[in-house]
Amino acid sequence: MTDLAALDPRPFPPGEYGVVVVGSGPGGLQVSYYLSRLGIDHAVISAEPAPCGMFRQFPFFQRLLSWTKPHTAFAHDTREYERYDFNSLVAFEPQNRAIMPGLMDGSSEFPSRAEMEAGMVEFVDRTGIAVRDKTPWEGTSREGDTFVLHTPDGDYRTKVPVFAVGAAQPLMPDAIPGIEHAVHYVDTRDAASYAGKRLFIMGKANSGFELASGLLQWASPIILASPRPAQLSVNLHSLGGVRARYVQPWEDAELGGGVFILDASIERLERHDSSIAVHTRRSDNAEPFVAEVDEVIAATGFTAPLRDLAALGVSTFGRSELPAMTNDYESVTLPGVFFAGTITQGVSGLKKFGIPANSGAVQGHRYNSRLAVREIAARYFGLQRERPQIDPGTVVERLLTSASITPELWHQKSYLAHAISRDPDGRLRDEGIVSLAAYVDEAGPDGVAITVETDDRGSIHPAVYVRRRGRVDADAALDEAPLTEYRTPEHRRQLQVLLGDVLG
Repeated sequence: MTDLAALDPRPFPPGEYGVVVVGSGPGGLQVSYYLSRLGIDHAVISAEPAPCGMFRQFPFFQRLLSWTKPHTAFAHDTREYERYDFNSLVAFEPQNRAIMPGLMDGSSEFPSRAEMEAGMVEFVDRTGIAVRDKTPWEGTSREGDTFVLHTPDGDYRTKVPVFAVGAAQPLMPDAIPGIEHAVHYVDTRDAASYAGKRLFIMGKANSGFELASGLLQWASPIILASPRPAQLSVNLHSLGGVRARYVQPWEDAELGGGVFILDASIERLERHDSSIAVHTRRSDNAEPFVAEVDEVIAATGFTAPLRDLAALGVSTFGRSELPAMTNDYESVTLPGVFFAGTITQGVSGLKKFGIPANSGAVQGHRYNSRLAVREIAARYFGLQRERPQIDPGTVVERLLTSASITPELWHQKSYLAHAISRDPDGRLRDEGIVSLAAYVDEAGPDGVAITVETDDRGSIHPAVYVRRRGRVDADAALDEAPLTEYRTPEHRRQLQVLLGDVLG
């Protein structure tokens, strides 16, 4: 009898594994890397023919939103450089860090889709991780505490599935009458085909402004509409708003160049002989307004393709149906099911000043993955993280250095923190990077955590959370610094005062 498994050159044949990771985008690859470095048995399966499938399609106008800066004060093989490289995956080995700068052609600090895909493939090759491609996850069932993931190749059994499936399932507002006359963002055509067209874009988030930017020289007028005002990332102090790359349509609207930005709800679409009538109602005065256009594109977002996980007990929330997660990126309603990648934006974290973490972007979720794997390793495989003992005299400098240069704190402001604790015997332990929300909300030993925050005035500064007798009573901000260098005599004095005797 022919052994079919022996004829299949792909890794990870169906069977039982310690962990099964679904998805080969940046989130899935980063999880696999951390698991492999801990020696944890796992499989990675993906429907795609090669890693990084999403970036073979999106963004439509080729270049990513986040930068990779090749020339900074830090060498590429240092962790500090990660602060200026939003797109490379994280590696412990210096030779495997900062892969993206070496693959970019130098024409832009924003990598193209092709460059991003090449970076993911290079990361896989360099680090020795593997993916079983062309193996789509089709459904899930349970047998006791074992999850069974069904694929055309066979079943994968594990106690710990990690879903890094992205948020890439088109979301259409089906309740709007006539919505069939619109196409979703994913079905946008070649830009030149919109030459001279009157264009209506439903949505004023990044995908809507991306389309407006890319079609600015082709379509006229361009109308962007949604009920609530658009918000800029530079005003929100986060990636949650429209990014700087896409503000040209905003300026065009202000200067009368043919872009119109409406705060209005879309009530219905009607097909006429040669046009589409978009019926709207203005948000400010409830007055109706009808736009006669040639094309309508729904830049209305995406949902997380969780298939049957909801039926198994995974709770979701919001328009994007993101899974509700603990601070360890585990389902709040179905223990054992973890998530990675862009859908980890479903973790609320601290969200101080109403500013969400950057978990939806690569530079954010690459650090989330490490915390998730750390939890998995401890709970299911008995691998506890290192907590090195440190000298009390180094605490202040250690924390201020972290606030000045540590990429986790800068990419995940008010969300990740560097913590130091005191054992019952008085020894100080470096806890490394932790979830700030978990540190604040959960009981634990006396200690201190430092993070970087942007307050509601736009001021960037370190924030210190001191835990005494098992709880954090309050936080305190250190002074801001013009060049974000906090290793100054004044900052040392301020931190020392805040610490008091909490660390002995």
